[in-house]
Amino acid sequence: MRVYVRTLLISVVALVILGMILVFSASGTYSFFNYDDFYYLFKSHIGKVVIAIFAFGVAVLVPYEYYKKYSKWLLIGTIFILFLTPFVGTEINGARRWISFGLFPFQPAEVAKLILLMHLSTLIVNKGELIRDFNGGFKYPLIWIFIVAGLIIIQPNVSTSLIVVLISFALLFVAGAQIKHIAGTLGILGLSAASVMMIFSHSRARILTFIDSMMTNGDINIQVKQAKIALGSGGWLGVGLGHSRQSDLFLPESYGDFIFSILGEEVGLAGTLSILLAYFVIFFVCIIIAKKSDDSFAQLLAFGLAFNIIFSAFVNAAVVVGVLPTTGITLPFISFGGTSIIILSYSIGIIINIAHNTIKKQQLVVNPA
Repeated sequence: MRVYVRTLLISVVALVILGMILVFSASGTYSFFNYDDFYYLFKSHIGKVVIAIFAFGVAVLVPYEYYKKYSKWLLIGTIFILFLTPFVGTEINGARRWISFGLFPFQPAEVAKLILLMHLSTLIVNKGELIRDFNGGFKYPLIWIFIVAGLIIIQPNVSTSLIVVLISFALLFVAGAQIKHIAGTLGILGLSAASVMMIFSHSRARILTFIDSMMTNGDINIQVKQAKIALGSGGWLGVGLGHSRQSDLFLPESYGDFIFSILGEEVGLAGTLSILLAYFVIFFVCIIIAKKSDDSFAQLLAFGLAFNIIFSAFVNAAVVVGVLPTTGITLPFISFGGTSIIILSYSIGIIINIAHNTIKKQQLVVNPA
């Protein structure tokens, strides 16, 4: 078990360090022209990494069993914050997805994903085999999923809402819920989501431009166009760390959601494939840790947290290469951003805590008191 913990830590730390290098490379010109300080965004990112390390440490120390005990109340509190966000949140680019506490704006939706996974894992364990029965068990997780996803949509944040739904249903699937219940509910949600996306102007524009690009073989938007140029410029081995040209204001906000393109430009196809492989390593190590636990709640929670990481990574990569419409999903542990890296680091800390718990139980079996 310890080798899996070390592998997980090494992989995550490597991604965080690479992220700091890429944010430094991608944000310098933007910081200079907008803040008159070449290091402004880089220093901000370093501060968030420090908070993320602290969050990781807290998660390692807090027994994961507490989440099962208090998940319902944590989720109710999170739902209350989600409800308030459109009214008291900070407006950025026409959306109120952030609440500022002075240090930096944070996204309640990212916190909601974590807390929702905790409570869904609790519900599934409590329902047991009833999760296979729609009225007896399956409908109860749906209530919480719909509430959280609905409150995130009205911020508006359609892409994150869809991510919440898909990750939640992945958890229900591995827990043994029936395919017909999952498929039927997702079908209805898919139609509803399509209608909602047509209501909000920003999501409607993204969908229509994406469809138009597929029909005409054109570019989705300037960001995707410049991202593809960056990826193509990188070739097999890249132009070298710190030598990106697209980050010189050609690619808008290249340090954030589109940092994968800067990654491709600077380290090439070989580097991007290595990073995607690292996400696979993190996912499979987390699955092994989950499988080795004898606690059903820990198994489900570890899977949900791990799936959130790998799913977000590949959605981000798919957006950058133009396979999916533009979303606000960050590249885990690498993109500039506070809430994402803090919550994901906390998630890794929970998985480490689960692993440590398993190690302690194994030691008690080998060396009983």
